[in-house]
Formats: sequence, structure tokens, C-alpha cells
Amino acid sequence: MADPVAPARPRLLVLGLDSVPPEFLFDRFLPQMPHVRELLARSRFGTLRSTDPPITVPAWATMFTGMDPGSLGLYGFRHRRPGSYTEMYTPTPQMLPHPPVWQILSRLGKRVAVIGMPPGYPPPRVNGIYVSDFLTPDGARDFVTPAALADEVERVAGGYVFDITFRAEDRPRVERELFDMTRKRFAVARALWQREAWDLFALHEIGPDRLHHAFWKFFDPHHPRAVRDSEYASVADRYYAMLDREIGELLARVPPDVGVLLASDHGSQAMEGCFCINEWLRREGHLVLRDGARLRPGTPIEEADVDWERTSAWGAGGYYARIFLNVRGREPSGQLAPAEVPGFVAGLGRALASVRRPDGRPLGARVVEPATAYREVRGDPPDLMVYFGDLRWRSAGTLGHPGLFLTENDTGPDDAVHSFDGLWAFAAPGAREGGRQPPQAIIDIAPSVLRYLGVPVPGTMQGKPIPAFG
Repeated sequence: MADPVAPARPRLLVLGLDSVPPEFLFDRFLPQMPHVRELLARSRFGTLRSTDPPITVPAWATMFTGMDPGSLGLYGFRHRRPGSYTEMYTPTPQMLPHPPVWQILSRLGKRVAVIGMPPGYPPPRVNGIYVSDFLTPDGARDFVTPAALADEVERVAGGYVFDITFRAEDRPRVERELFDMTRKRFAVARALWQREAWDLFALHEIGPDRLHHAFWKFFDPHHPRAVRDSEYASVADRYYAMLDREIGELLARVPPDVGVLLASDHGSQAMEGCFCINEWLRREGHLVLRDGARLRPGTPIEEADVDWERTSAWGAGGYYARIFLNVRGREPSGQLAPAEVPGFVAGLGRALASVRRPDGRPLGARVVEPATAYREVRGDPPDLMVYFGDLRWRSAGTLGHPGLFLTENDTGPDDAVHSFDGLWAFAAPGAREGGRQPPQAIIDIAPSVLRYLGVPVPGTMQGKPIPAFG
């Protein structure tokens, strides 16, 4: 492939599609996506290895800061508040200790527009426009910077939608709202794109993630709980075809001297079930309830009568298990002396490794300690991160279940979980052909973007520019 000539003023459009695995966009749904197919034909593209953990908020933040989750202090959607046991908070962009590329560019006077990139609420100040992300609270009016654009965003969208309630049995509603949300997001993107010649324009669409969670068992005959001959068997084909049309309408407005980056933060896969981490900790004697405490099936740990003076460890559910230790001098009723922690952690690891699935096969628990996974550990990390079955099994944090395994998510209907492999594709201005590249790391996108835009890469950035980018 001949290298295209760099434009006099490099500009970049980023299309961020949440949770799309490479096999979906490069293979399964590509026949329904002629605009993406044309983009890939002139792109260098391949697999993009996600963060540890491969969760939306830390993954996108890593992608555009070039720093690992520990250095950012981002470990998921919610973090445990220091000094508490189960009180959680949602991280904000203002908490990031390292700037994403749009803030680096803003400080240099370059113009940027960002739509929905997490973490994005409250929207940070940039030299341009920032529309907040799917974590925006219902009814919030402070979702755009500059604030004066809120009415325009609402008008263009016909009522802007940040996210939908996707863990629900009312799938006709979920489907209708999913398609509507994505169309509205792209309508706003097209309107904002045409306001000026942006140096960087970045769009995040959460829709694919919601599609996978709500409908995977209907379109995948290999799903453990596959539903045959459903009216939703074609919903994924229809969604990806609609997504392609929206992308095509946006790309039709993009001049040939603008580079285009298409990326996902991680992949998705069928959910096999849930492992009840707090039930397991309780049966192992590490999580203790007060005498006479009663549980109903699915009791959140926040509502359980935990005897913290006899508890050594507890967990939180999600795509992976976050395990917290009740350490003396750190927690209000700490039980483990700091010197006991290494031995306790080693014992937990051995016990988790011995857990077997209902069919008798090993669950395949992998224990990750933040202190060894990252360059540094900031913020409020869990003491341990545990992945079950290469993420095919969710962690259920609720209590009161008759067994350790659930076939369904304990927080509502859910068909999918995350996987580590996302995707990237870069079409440089003037490129007429492309090709598949070796797998790349998500942390290397930020320095690649800066280098392409002619901006020095900060020496503190952990990621390195991808040679095939640009």
C-alpha cells in the first residue's frame, strides 16, 4: 500500500462504536454495511486489545489518554468510596489525572468537538464542544459545553437520548428506543460537524453495546440460552445496517483531506451465566452476616446485615468481580492486619482456582492485583479483580441465592458480556487501499492521534504511536 500524502492541515474524525468485536464488523455484519465496507477497503485495520479490565469507562479513557487504568484511577463504572464498605460513586472526567487528546489539543488552540466519550459527565471544558456521555443523569441540563448549545442539541435530535434502559423484558420498547437513540446521536453529529472545520471530531455511540446485551441470544444460535425462530432473529442485522446508513450520511459530509479512525473499546461475547461472588465468600467464611440476618434471593449487599467485625472480604458484581479486603487501619472495622494480606490473597486465589462450573469443568478464575497490573495505582481500586471463564461468566454481587451459579444476570435480563478484543481501522486522506494489520493495543491510540495531528506526544504518555497509523 502506497503511503498517502499528508494534508497541509491534518484533521481527524473518530467514530467510536462501543463493544463491537472485530468479527462483527470485519465479517458477520459487513455485508449489510456498504459504507463501512468502503471505509475498510481504504483503511489499515485490525484487532485492538482492550484494557484490564475491558470496561467502557476505563477503556475509552485509556484509548484517548494513552495511560493505563491504574494511572487514571479508573476501574469500572463505579468505585467504592473511601471510608465506607458499600457506598459507591461514579467517576467524572474532572477526576482524570492525565488529559485526553482533546484537552491537549484545546490547550494548543486547536478546535475539537466530542460527543459522548466516557467519562463525559459533567462535560469538561474544551476549545470547542463537548456533549456528555451515557452516564448523564436523567433530566440533566448541564450536558453540553458551552451550555448555550443545549437547546440546539435537543432541537436537532428531537429530544436527545443519552442511554436506554436495556436490561428489560419489554424488548419491543428496547428495540424501538435503541434505534431511535442511535439515529438521534448521528443527527446531532452531522449538525455539529458542519459548524466548522474541526481539527478533531470524536463521536461515541453506546448503541452496539446495548444491542448485544438485550438481544444476543436471539441472533446467535450458539448462545447457551439461544431462542430459535424469534421475531428478533434479524434485529442485529437491522441495527448494523441502520448504523451503517448513519455512518454513511456522516462520511458523505467529510472532505477527502480528513482522516477517519473507526474504533471500539472492547468486544462482546455470549454470557454463559453468573458466579455469585458474595455467596461464595460467605460460604468460605470470609463474609459474615449478623446472627438472625435474613436474605431474600437477590439481596444487594448494601441491604444485607453484614457483620463487618467478623468479615474479611466482600465483593461487587459486574463484568468482573471486585473484591475488597477489610484491612485494619484502613476500613472502619478492619479485621486483616496489613501483614496478613499477602497470605490471605494467595489463599483466595487458590480457592477461586478450584471452583468448578455446574457441569464440573473449571470455572477458570483469573485473579489480578492492581498493584502488579499497572504502572501506578491511583484513586480507589478494588484489592483484587477477578475474571471468570475469560469474562464469559459475570460476577453477581447479590446474596440469598440457593447456589453459586445463576443462568441469568442478577440485575436484569442480559445476554452478553465483554471480551478483550475490540477493533481499529484508520483511513488516511487519499488512501485508496488498505489491509489487515497485526493486533494493536488500545493504549497506543492516543499517541497515534497526536502524531497524526502533528502534535508532540507527551513524554509521560505510556502508549506509543502505532507505525501503521497514518
